[in-house]
Amino acid sequence: MTGYSGDPEEITAPSLALAMSEPLRLMSETMSLFMLSPLLARAPRGDRHPVMVLPGFATNDQMTVLLRSFLMQLRYDVYPLDLGWNFDQHTVGENGEHVAERIAQIRAKTGKTVSLVGWSLGGVIAREAARRDPDDIRQVITLGSPFTGNPYATSLANVYQAATGNDFTSEKSKARYAEGSELLPVPSSAIYSKLDGITSWRNCFGKTDAINENIEVISSHFGFVANPAVFFAMADRLALEAGKWKKFEPSGPFRHFFA
Repeated sequence: MTGYSGDPEEITAPSLALAMSEPLRLMSETMSLFMLSPLLARAPRGDRHPVMVLPGFATNDQMTVLLRSFLMQLRYDVYPLDLGWNFDQHTVGENGEHVAERIAQIRAKTGKTVSLVGWSLGGVIAREAARRDPDDIRQVITLGSPFTGNPYATSLANVYQAATGNDFTSEKSKARYAEGSELLPVPSSAIYSKLDGITSWRNCFGKTDAINENIEVISSHFGFVANPAVFFAMADRLALEAGKWKKFEPSGPFRHFFA
């Protein structure tokens, strides 16, 4: 699927019923993760390149513990964001300077380009980092990240604006969402779900070409950090050799979890 090309104002927030079901679905997905762990153990192994994981809005690195543990089991050199609670520019800097410094530190320490995995707001920040410093980034994977479309099409619009001070009507915010779906200069995979109960799925996918893709999965919004199918797709993407990226093709026991 290519990026949404219609009127952003036509994009609406998920239904209240879908939003209210998020906690129960997260519990179910977490249980499934442990039940299917023997199958996930067969996921492609990594090459020990560095991977930094960025948490979602109003969460910190504790929320990505399961995801990071899985990546460590696959032999990646895994790093948390390590910048505290994610409140957008208050965390990463007005111009993304704090996250840029974090990426530069990892690059200097390892001598390798860094893959970014960002959940929700973390993915928005990851894509912006890739545009700013593409030479330091190997690839970007976003998980339910509303990087384009209609910023009001989320269950947390008012909370986000109050906590960050970002006004969706400002020119800066408009520019951010207008640019969000544009192609990245590095390989990217936007993983999204039509059952997302927090943000509209139409906000979470972008334009595609030979190195930019969208992957639809069956998941809740909070489940992106605990969903076995999401973990499988993430492992498949990260295992690709640098310079030999190719688009995702569902296979094996998890193929039925993808659209």
